[in-house]
Amino acid sequence: MYTCNLERMEDKIKTFSKFGDAGHGGITRYSLSPEAHQARAEFVKRMTAIGAVIETDDMANMYATLPGSVPNLKRIVMASHVDSVKNGGNYDGILGVLTAMEVLETITELNIPHSHPITAMIWTNEEGSLYSPAMMSSGVICGKFDKSKMLASKSILDPASTFGQALDASPYKGEEKNRLNPNDYMAMFETHIEQGPILEAAKKDIGVVTCVLGMVNYRIKAYGQADHAGTTPMSYRQDALYAAAQLLIYLHQELDKLDPALVYTTGEIKCHPNVHTVIPDEVDFSLDARHENPEVIKQVVDIIKNIPKEISKCKTGYELAWARDTVYFDKELVSCVKESADELGISNQYINSGAGHDAQFVSYMLPTTMIFVPSKDGHSHCEPEYTSPEQCTAGASVMLNAVLKADQK
Repeated sequence: MYTCNLERMEDKIKTFSKFGDAGHGGITRYSLSPEAHQARAEFVKRMTAIGAVIETDDMANMYATLPGSVPNLKRIVMASHVDSVKNGGNYDGILGVLTAMEVLETITELNIPHSHPITAMIWTNEEGSLYSPAMMSSGVICGKFDKSKMLASKSILDPASTFGQALDASPYKGEEKNRLNPNDYMAMFETHIEQGPILEAAKKDIGVVTCVLGMVNYRIKAYGQADHAGTTPMSYRQDALYAAAQLLIYLHQELDKLDPALVYTTGEIKCHPNVHTVIPDEVDFSLDARHENPEVIKQVVDIIKNIPKEISKCKTGYELAWARDTVYFDKELVSCVKESADELGISNQYINSGAGHDAQFVSYMLPTTMIFVPSKDGHSHCEPEYTSPEQCTAGASVMLNAVLKADQK
């Protein structure tokens, strides 16, 4: 069994945290921004130094590859992203790139034999923070998104600017023939922070990820009547916001009767006309629900479809925004991760992912799995996000040995 280098990992964490430093312990590093290009340049610098071959594809995804000892074998890829949310942390996404780099650096330093080429990869625009949607490049490459529509995605900061324009301006835009594909690649691994509190609470240093949870996202609506806030008696009102609040309480009460492992969230509310002197006439809010078992998701949908048709004198409605099935990772690769953690003596447990990742799209194309490391206090997508250098290095060591097991098989 091999272990990665703690000091080298710590140096990478500190170095990459400078690219997009927001001044409060975290980063803002939008995809294809100058800050993201700084991170990519550092990736090229360090990977070139160990003799890796650098390639880029038409979505500006980057590949750094160490050749294997046997000609014409497919590559094993380790991939994640360098872009962040606004005022995000120094670990979400980028840790997967840093651990992939550390694996290649350790292989080079220790001259570890391997038959297959091994690749460290950067995905473009995983977060979708500046140009929506999230997981854009993996969605395009795996046939989930239409490329022309993605190129037309507008910047949230400047609607006159598109993702396609940023891509054309990037020095890392390459050729379509260099894309990740099943003819040239045999498997993908992704190391990521957990983004939740489970591993820390269980005092485990590695999460052996089995799946990405299925989910549904609905818009729940209430329709009232706009009237003057000062002249309409309370008994005459059709207040859509009050009705929406009643709907939200109803949904919580009903959903809480289902499996305790179900998680659901209302994170967006739209209120019309959104004027303090006008009674709201239309409100809609999001309902995001996630669970591994499709039967539980079906129960959620049944509850949504059976909301009261009228509440607090307001009509109601619902609309499906989008959904995904539970994505299970490759059992053999999951076993490689589990065996590696056990043999290294690193505490671990099986876990699922409630968040979406590029790996979920890639799993439709290649055998794929993920490795989680703990998130302190469960924080992610915020500046307090933290995972210790020791835990980061443990994640890299597990990935190194799991990749080598896949290489031997």
